[in-house]
This record gives sequence, C-alpha cells and structure tokens, in this order.
Amino acid sequence: MLFKTIENQVEKLDINLISLERQGILKPLIHLIQSKVDDGKTIRLNFICTHNSRRSHLSQVWAQTMAHYFDIKNVFCYSGGTEATALFPVVAKTLANTGFEIEIIAQGDNPINAIKYSENEHPILGYSKKFDSNFNPNSNFAAVLTCSSADKECPYIPNAELRIPMTFEDPKAFDNTPQQAEKYNERSLQIATELKYVFSKIKL
Repeated sequence: MLFKTIENQVEKLDINLISLERQGILKPLIHLIQSKVDDGKTIRLNFICTHNSRRSHLSQVWAQTMAHYFDIKNVFCYSGGTEATALFPVVAKTLANTGFEIEIIAQGDNPINAIKYSENEHPILGYSKKFDSNFNPNSNFAAVLTCSSADKECPYIPNAELRIPMTFEDPKAFDNTPQQAEKYNERSLQIATELKYVFSKIKL
C-alpha cells in the first residue's frame, strides 16, 4: 500500500487529460510492459536524461510507484544520464511535498537519497549516475529517454532491448524564479499522470 498522501494524489490524477499525441508516444512503453507481463518476465526500465538530475529521477520514482499502485509485479525502475551530476534538491523537495519520505543516506557532491513510497517496500535510491553505471541493468532492460538531448545523444544504447523516447520539458528553465516550485510540481504531476496511464493499461 502506498503512503496515504501519495495514494490520494495518484487517485486525483486524470488520465483523460492526456492528448492523443502523448498517448501515441506512450504506446511503445505500454506494449513492452504488457508483453513482459504476459510472458511472466521481469520488467526493467532505465529512465535516461542528460544529467540524471530532474526528469529521469521523477520518471523512475513515479514508474516504480505506479507499478506498486496497480500491483504489477517484478518491475524494477532505474535512472541514468549521459553524464553524472547530482539529484537536484528541488526534485527531492517536490517529491517530499507529494508524500514521499526522503532521507539522505550519504552526503557529498552527489548525495544518495532513499526515497520511500510505501511503508514496507524497499526505498528507491536517488542519486546521479551514468546510464551504463554498474548500479543499472546491463541487459534485458528498456531505455526510456526523458529528454530530447539524451534522445539525440544516445541513438544507440548498448544491450537495451528497446529504446523508447518519452520526452518532457525541462523544469530547469524556471530555476531561481518565483515559479520554480510550481513548475517542478507541474512537471512531476505530468510525469505521474502519464505513467499512471501507462500502468493502468496493463492487463494482469
């Protein structure tokens, strides 16, 4: 069971607001997950963005959360970048404001955040890494590109079963502006809504 605040937020997300164009973009991910479920195989999703600091982390966290919400087993979500930087603090704050419990378990230039969405589930480890880091899967995974620059820079991802562009606008454009908190929350909820749509389509 999700933490109640997160569950309430998920239930409010309206998948009917997703445009037909975006639904088309999401179809390959739905098909991949459904085929794995049908075959009883493990589902590994690696969400990739340039710096692994914002959109890829939001996607990783929400995908893992939605898999749990819809009771889809054997889903393991990862994230990575074309380079490593750090999880942007506003992303962690945005998730915390949505009900995720976050604890920094290692400090430094690239701190490691333990992100919990449920009392009894293993936390997601949020920190920046390259997409081919040893922490991420080396085979039998789908690469989901969450930003256009990563999509262009990674025409080929070694050992990925499928490469799925699913890009989002970067909330970084609003850093250090009065709209920062609002825009990060807006992007987080867009990603959450689209991933709710994806996992809601899976037939068990």
